[in-house]
Amino acid sequence: MDRFEAMRVYVRVVETGSFTRAAHTLQLGRTRVTELVQQLEAHLRVRLLNRTTRRMNVTAEGRAYYERAVRLLADLEDAEGSLHRATSALRGRLRIDVPSPFARLLLVPALPGFHALHPEIELHIGVSDREVDLIGDNVDCVIRGGEPSALSLVARPLGVLPFGVHAAPSYLQRHGVPLHPRDLEDGDHRTVGFLRPRTGRTRTLALRRGDEEIEVQGRHVVAIDDGDAYLAAGVAGLGIVCVPDYMAAPHVARGELVALLEGWQAAMPMHLMFPPNRHVSERLRAFIDWVTALMAAHPDVR
Repeated sequence: MDRFEAMRVYVRVVETGSFTRAAHTLQLGRTRVTELVQQLEAHLRVRLLNRTTRRMNVTAEGRAYYERAVRLLADLEDAEGSLHRATSALRGRLRIDVPSPFARLLLVPALPGFHALHPEIELHIGVSDREVDLIGDNVDCVIRGGEPSALSLVARPLGVLPFGVHAAPSYLQRHGVPLHPRDLEDGDHRTVGFLRPRTGRTRTLALRRGDEEIEVQGRHVVAIDDGDAYLAAGVAGLGIVCVPDYMAAPHVARGELVALLEGWQAAMPMHLMFPPNRHVSERLRAFIDWVTALMAAHPDVR
């Protein structure tokens, strides 16, 4: 038995809560995963997991061993990484997941700069607004807007995106120009709803002007769960939208959107998140440092 391989497999089984999911994320057969855990238990002469056909629970001894195994594997990766850094560039695969507008307008256009620094890091980028299971989906980190809802994740702040209220000229010709945020709730106006991936409910608009803050629900006939499609609905005249300045700017310049409610703005904090028990590899640390600097230098990020 390769003890380090068995430890890695056991740690992933605990993190995913399933032999099958662990096997999938490690790209091993389920039988091999089961055998390694059984061999580890036989070597330690202790039961780490209580297993039935329906569920799996970690024993008290298994929990204690898991916590020490995570630290030991992290120390091993640090030791190997320090030798690797002394002799060659960072390499390996990094799996990240980001919202579609962020990927299209901010991240992907800047990636040549990242690869100039780290040409041997292979990025696998998932583009979505859905809630990602970082362990089950084998994702190293996600970038999301809003306050972190998963308290079990480490959240690194990346900055704050200013939002503005906009509508297409065709919409304004039909419905008129709102002069105050409360106008968005009357019978003459429609917003485009943005669906929160976790709850399926539409997002409220929290608009601020100086010390005054108003939360507006808005009335909608279309609700969308993707940022790019949400913006497209606004450009198509389906309703009023509240989008980050960096998304709206090119459409305002082309006359496809008109900025509304002068002085009123919303703001969304951006975070990079990863599991607290997942060791931060050198390549992940390099990506965190790079994307933090990217956001800090962007003119539309506070």
